[in-house]
Amino acid sequence: MGKITVETCAIEGLKVITPTVFGDARGYFVETYNYNDYKEAGIDVEFVQDNQSASKKGVLRGLHFQIRYPQDKLVRVIKGEVFDVAVDLRKGSSTFGQWHGELLTEQNMKQFYVPKGFAHGFLVLSEYAEFCYKCSEFYHPGDEGGLMYNDPEIGVKWPILEGMELIFSERDTKWGGLSAYLEQYGR
Repeated sequence: MGKITVETCAIEGLKVITPTVFGDARGYFVETYNYNDYKEAGIDVEFVQDNQSASKKGVLRGLHFQIRYPQDKLVRVIKGEVFDVAVDLRKGSSTFGQWHGELLTEQNMKQFYVPKGFAHGFLVLSEYAEFCYKCSEFYHPGDEGGLMYNDPEIGVKWPILEGMELIFSERDTKWGGLSAYLEQYGR
C-alpha cells in the first residue's frame, strides 16, 4: 500500500483514511481514491454515486440514514472544515446508539468511511465548506430517515463554537431521537 494510512475507530466498521500527499513548490498531488488500495485496507465497496455539497458556517446536516437502500459512504472535505459524525444503528451491534466524530479539513485531507447501518451528519466549523462523498447505493427519494442531532440518548458532543448559530433544513428539525427510532425500526 503506502498511498493511504487507515485507522480503525472504537466503533467497528468505521475507518479514518489519510492519503499520502505529494507536494513541491508547484503545489500538491493526492490520489483521493484507488479501489485496489481501499480493498487491501478492508474497504471492498463498489461506489456508484458521488455527491458534493457546499454549506456555510453553522450548517448542521443530519443525522441521516437510508431505510430500504442503505449506503456505505466515503466522505471528505475539499474546502473548509467540518465535524463529521456517524451513529451506529446496526441491529445487534454491541455499540448500537454510540457515535464517533472526526474533524475533516482541507488541510488534513482525511476521509471518513461510514458503512451501511449508520446515521451520518456533519457540522460546518469554517466560514464555508465543500463536502464530497461517495455512495455505494443510488439516491432513492423518500428513503431517508433521521435522528435528532441533539438527542441526549446518543449524546453527540458537537463542537459548537461560541456565538455560532446553528442552521438546519426544515426536515432536520423534525426527526425523533433514538427511542423513536427503536419504536419504528426495532433493534
